[in-house]
Amino acid sequence: MKKAFLLLLVFIMVISLPSCTKTDKRQEFKAYYFEWFDTVTIITGYEESKDVFDKRVKEIEEIFSKYHKMYDIYTKYQGVNNLAVINEVKNGVHSEIPVEQEIIDLIKFSKELYKTTGGKFNIALGSVLSIWHTYREEGMDNPSEAKIPPIETLESAAQHIDINSIILDEANKTVFISDAKTKIDVGAVAKGYACEMAARYLEDSGVSGYVINAGGNIRTIGSKLNGDKWTVGIENPDTSDKETPYIEYLALDGQALVTSGNYQRFYIVDGKNYHHIIDPDTLMPSDKYMSVSVLANDSGLADGLSTALFNMSIEDGKSLVETLSDVEALWVLPNGEKVYSKGFSKFIINK
Repeated sequence: MKKAFLLLLVFIMVISLPSCTKTDKRQEFKAYYFEWFDTVTIITGYEESKDVFDKRVKEIEEIFSKYHKMYDIYTKYQGVNNLAVINEVKNGVHSEIPVEQEIIDLIKFSKELYKTTGGKFNIALGSVLSIWHTYREEGMDNPSEAKIPPIETLESAAQHIDINSIILDEANKTVFISDAKTKIDVGAVAKGYACEMAARYLEDSGVSGYVINAGGNIRTIGSKLNGDKWTVGIENPDTSDKETPYIEYLALDGQALVTSGNYQRFYIVDGKNYHHIIDPDTLMPSDKYMSVSVLANDSGLADGLSTALFNMSIEDGKSLVETLSDVEALWVLPNGEKVYSKGFSKFIINK
C-alpha cells in the first residue's frame, strides 16, 4: 500500500525441506508475487502436480488482489469503493461511501483491536502517518536534505485521530468519516488480515500443507507433508550482525508469526534512524525495541499486535499478551536482549 520496498523483500524466512512418502506423491512447490501490499509474497505448498498447485495459487492470488485493492489508501480502482475513496474529501467533507463487507469487517476488527490495545493500535492515525510518510519518502529520495516533521505539524494532525470519527452503518454497508481531517490508514494490519483471509479460505477448502509468507507476515496452514512442523526463522534486527541472520527458529503448524522492527522502512536524519512505526502518544517513531514478534492463530491479530506492542512498555505489553488466548511475543531490546512471553519458548527449536 506504500511505494514498493523491494530491497526489503522478506524479513522472516520459511525454511521448508521437501519430504515425501511412498504413499503420498505430493511435492513441494513455490510461487512468488510482487503485486500485493508493496512486498514480496511467497506461497509454499504440497500438491500432486504443478497444475494443481497453480490452480490453488490462482485462487489465493484472487483473494490477495481483492484485498489489496480494497485496502489501498493511495490508489483508486475502477468499480471499487476502497479506503482511498473513503478518505477522499470533497467540498470540505467526507462522503458516506457504500462498501463491500470486507471493508466493514476490517474496520470492525480494527476498532476491537483499538480497545484491546488501549489505543496503541489506531487505524484513525492516518493524518499523522501521512505526514511521516511524506517526510520519509523525501528523505529516502534525497538523504542530504532529510528532515523530521515539525512537532507542531504532528500535534495539529493529532487532533484528528479519534477512531470514533469512523462511523459504520452495517445495515446499509456504508462508511463515513465525520471529521474532514481524519484519514484511515490500515498499513499496520491490512497485509496480515489479507493473509489470514487467504489462509482461512484454504482451511475451509480442506487444504493443508501450505505456508503464505506476505512480506514477513507468516501464516502456516497445517504441517508439512510428512507431519513435521514448518521451521520459521525470525530475522535478526541487528542488520550489522552478518553471522547471525536469525535470532530464533520456531516450529509452527497452523500459527501465524509477524514481526515489526525498526530496521524496516526507515530514513536517517543527522545519523538517527526514523522508522515507520509511530507511537500515537508521542507522535514519533518508538525507540523502545529493535523488533517485536507476535505468534497467534490469526495473522491479522498478530500483525496489529506487533505494532501495538512496539509502542507499549515491556510491562504493559507482557500484561496484555497474558490476557490473550494463544498469543505469544518476543521483544528485542535496543541492546540486543531478548524478552519472551511465558509460552513463547515452547515454539523454539534448536538449529
